Amino acid sequence: MFSLRGISKAYDGVSAIDGCDLDVTPQRTTVLIGPSGCGKSTLLRLMIGLTSPDAGEVHFGKTPMTLDSAPGLRQRMGYVIQDGGLFPHLTAEANVTLMATYLGWETERVRSRVHELANLTQLPETALGRYPVELSGGQRQRVSLMRALMLDPDVLLLDEPLGALDPMIRFDLQSDLREIFETLKKTVVMVTHDMAEAVFFGDAIVLLRDGRIVQAGSFDQLRHAPEDEFVTRFLRAQRLPEVNPA
Repeated sequence: MFSLRGISKAYDGVSAIDGCDLDVTPQRTTVLIGPSGCGKSTLLRLMIGLTSPDAGEVHFGKTPMTLDSAPGLRQRMGYVIQDGGLFPHLTAEANVTLMATYLGWETERVRSRVHELANLTQLPETALGRYPVELSGGQRQRVSLMRALMLDPDVLLLDEPLGALDPMIRFDLQSDLREIFETLKKTVVMVTHDMAEAVFFGDAIVLLRDGRIVQAGSFDQLRHAPEDEFVTRFLRAQRLPEVNPA
């Protein structure tokens, strides 16, 4: 689905991504994780074309991500950020339907899709007429997910979508999100700082440090066959019982 080769990106002379190669498998969930400032969100923005690499290439399928191709390719991607990123002056429904309306979808098609997504995300339809400030944090994230899914994209890109939620709401949404991923069989790339969340969602886990990929694979591979001492230290810092010494 995504192929990144030799990707580097710097901001004001400071390297954010340094020579990364990554393949994202279709219809699987890939989780990007690592310490703050390791480059995981930058990597996600490079995939969706919100920023361009200083070196290397990003391909979505067989199409290179360029300034010209990015707008069209983004219509095949859904993007969710922390706390939803909803437009405060639009109702929940207007946020969800913004791109479909812009693309000229017929009213009945829009209405049917909104109803389908509200059922999928378990958002009460009474919430659709409310503004973001009138919604709970969990409801805002459900609306943001509906917006990301509105055009039935090939891939979902999620940048710490649950990071700002309290633990109980986060727990419920984690379960709902994983069920949605399994139902839709979408390609998903998720950024998180929480290894337990990465294990819960990830078919593949990509651990980054200082703009480089340290190791990519399943949690069992990271736990039992670490390729670098940093992998074990990172897992231990997450207080996972499987890697903490007795």
